[in-house]
Amino acid sequence: MNNKDIILKTFKENEGIFRLIPIFVPRRFASPGKRLRLHPDDYYAFGTARGAIKERWFSSVITCMNGEMAREDEGLSYVSYSGDPKDRFTLKEAIEMLGEAVIGRELMDKYGTWPMYSKFFDYETPLFHHLHLDFEAAARVGRLGKPEGYYYPPQYNPVEGKFPHTYFGFCPDVTKEDVKKRLEQYTSGDGRITELSRAYRIQLGTGWYTPPGVVHAPGSYLTYEPQWNSDVNSVYENVVFGEVYPYEMLVENCPGEKQKDLDYVISLMDWDKNTDPDYKEHYFRAPLVISDDESYMEKWVVYGNDYIAAKELTIKPGKSALIKDETAYGCILVQGHGKFASYKAETAGMLRFGQLSADEYFVSEEAARKGVVISNESQFEPLVILKHFGPNNREVPGRQSGGR
Repeated sequence: MNNKDIILKTFKENEGIFRLIPIFVPRRFASPGKRLRLHPDDYYAFGTARGAIKERWFSSVITCMNGEMAREDEGLSYVSYSGDPKDRFTLKEAIEMLGEAVIGRELMDKYGTWPMYSKFFDYETPLFHHLHLDFEAAARVGRLGKPEGYYYPPQYNPVEGKFPHTYFGFCPDVTKEDVKKRLEQYTSGDGRITELSRAYRIQLGTGWYTPPGVVHAPGSYLTYEPQWNSDVNSVYENVVFGEVYPYEMLVENCPGEKQKDLDYVISLMDWDKNTDPDYKEHYFRAPLVISDDESYMEKWVVYGNDYIAAKELTIKPGKSALIKDETAYGCILVQGHGKFASYKAETAGMLRFGQLSADEYFVSEEAARKGVVISNESQFEPLVILKHFGPNNREVPGRQSGGR
């Protein structure tokens, strides 16, 4: 069979639900947290020059910005259609071929593709203080803006890493001139820019929404991060835990003529949001329970924005439930085992790089609306699933217009 026939057959035989292959991403900076349930021997599977694997991407139709050494398909999600890891096609190909049958007419008409993805990012040390460009600034360099949400799953966080606190924005009394003075030290010494910021201790089972233009330095817990289809940032912090970052990371997503213009770099910030005195009140996300009965419990864990959303679904031991959603979604199991529609499903224990798993799925819009029967086959342990949605789910609390 050709690829088109394989994609259509896989989609029909599994009633509009794809099983995805684990996709790991290396990063050349920072230290790995080693909580991705990847075999200890495989963290340098891309080679030491690429850095250790620190992320796992979900439901992705984009490649990552990972330098000249990146593979052509780095970051793209693959669908498995047999028990052989070589039998695969990309989720991107499936959506290009099947269109609204997978993601629905609204997303297809507005975006022409699935407009978000999610990931686990897993660092032992905190990340650098950085921002993601808004849509206007990103368009100047041919890219998309990047809103993102965070959730901290307890199941993937047996240890907290070196610094379980996240910095957001700047203290309300900080001025743009204060920030500029720190950036002027980027190549001459440690700018210590987080001295101007505010840190919050991470609480497992909660999360945050981070709008584009807000400077932030994520802490050292493994984080589940639904986000827009973008991998674009500006790194404001030049020394983190003794690791030095080059000036290029500050300006790599600025137009060429603006790369020595610190006023332009500072203009990438949404200043009002960065210095919001009530930042936690506006952007912290405690879970919101949707339903809780004898069979299952479901919560919103990423919400309150127009771009991305996520739920945590718990099927109780020995129970089954028909779970309906209004829109297509991707999902990842974080605890337990059982059945996910026609698939045998199990949370990863320890994965070898390149092997198949039974913990990640993509559910088409029609399948989501009909409902997915999910069964927990454990006597005692809950089956816990994180589900990520695009901008068209009208049930999301705090949603306004539904994306761009």
